[in-house]
Amino acid sequence: MLKPDWIKVKALSDDSYEKITSISKKYNLHTVCQEALCPNINECWSNRTATFLLMGDICTRNCRFCSVKTGNPEGYLDNDEPYKIAQAAKELNLKYIVLTSVDRDDLADGGAIHFARTIKEIKKLNKQILVETLIPGFRGKGIAIESIIEAQPDVIGHNIETVERLSPVIRDKKASYYLSLSILKLIKRINSRIITKSSLQVGFGESQSEVESALKDLKDHNVDIVTLGQYLQPTEKQISVQEYITPEKFMEYEQYAKSLGFKQVIAAPLVRSSYKAAEAFVLSKCNFN
Repeated sequence: MLKPDWIKVKALSDDSYEKITSISKKYNLHTVCQEALCPNINECWSNRTATFLLMGDICTRNCRFCSVKTGNPEGYLDNDEPYKIAQAAKELNLKYIVLTSVDRDDLADGGAIHFARTIKEIKKLNKQILVETLIPGFRGKGIAIESIIEAQPDVIGHNIETVERLSPVIRDKKASYYLSLSILKLIKRINSRIITKSSLQVGFGESQSEVESALKDLKDHNVDIVTLGQYLQPTEKQISVQEYITPEKFMEYEQYAKSLGFKQVIAAPLVRSSYKAAEAFVLSKCNFN
């Protein structure tokens, strides 16, 4: 299926790409921007926002929409990674950092403690930097999620990815639509002041009513920020695009989500979870009661 005219990537305006790539290599770090072939990599890096992929580039799950490698890391962790990410953030003068990770079902805690250590190292080095975490499900274990919250990130995100009907089709069998919703609700139950966030990709063949139902579910589970973007098939190995959603339809979804009362909504064809993350955070704080 040919991409429509509105699927366009902005050109890089400065040397941010080379600089972040160089420092990532220096510390042997991975960015989800590169691993997941994000279309906004140039724009975000130019704005001093980067999304680091914790715990390596091998995921123990196999979601049909994702280009990250699948395998078994066999318990390996770089214990110096939290410190190295903090150093990289300092050298890059990052204003906003998003931490996400592969799923690590080979680890007893899913890597939650490693996540928490990374947040603490960043905050220790620079208390002004804002840290958003996009966490895996940790199989719904409350103790793992509590350790993330105790590290005091500014935002905790967890993506439902798609509508209820299509979740078993495109997500790994260990994930589920309702498990993801329960995780988002649990975060708020542990600490109601934490800003929560989730994301939907569209273009898998979902209907408008299914998207609206998913948005209602997210609002019912006390999510503060929601993003919606077009699914783009990263390589031939992933599931194909069923439909390219028009910018006008994204505007409809955005208005609908805002009518539900989300504190911030970002919806457009090239939007991804961490796209304009700093802007979404600031605006949501303005609306936070």
